[in-house]
Amino acid sequence: METMDFSSYPAEIQAAVHKYEDFIHSKLEPDLAQVVADRDAIYNRMSEYLKLKTHIDSIRSQQLDELETKVDLGSNFYAKAFVPDTQYIFVNVGFGFHLQMSLDEADEFIDRKVKHMEKYDESVC
Repeated sequence: METMDFSSYPAEIQAAVHKYEDFIHSKLEPDLAQVVADRDAIYNRMSEYLKLKTHIDSIRSQQLDELETKVDLGSNFYAKAFVPDTQYIFVNVGFGFHLQMSLDEADEFIDRKVKHMEKYDESVC
């Protein structure tokens, strides 16, 4: 951003410009950075739910009764996992709780959760 030279302006205007610049740098820029970080966190959670919905659709379309997959344990460290019965899955419902749901229940929950996150995002951002 290009800065203007206010040295030819009266002292009152220079002081006002300096005051506004300080407000922008000390208050508005950090607030904007926080809102962007919050928005990114919401989008990341929404992305995880939408990935789960895609996996549910794949299980249904391929009519899988059991599933062998890899699970991310964190820091891109994966472990093999075997799911003997794909009728039910565990879904993160928030606050560290996971709930066992049928595929239909999970689909419905994901739709409502994503809608709720979109509304929250609109109200915050």
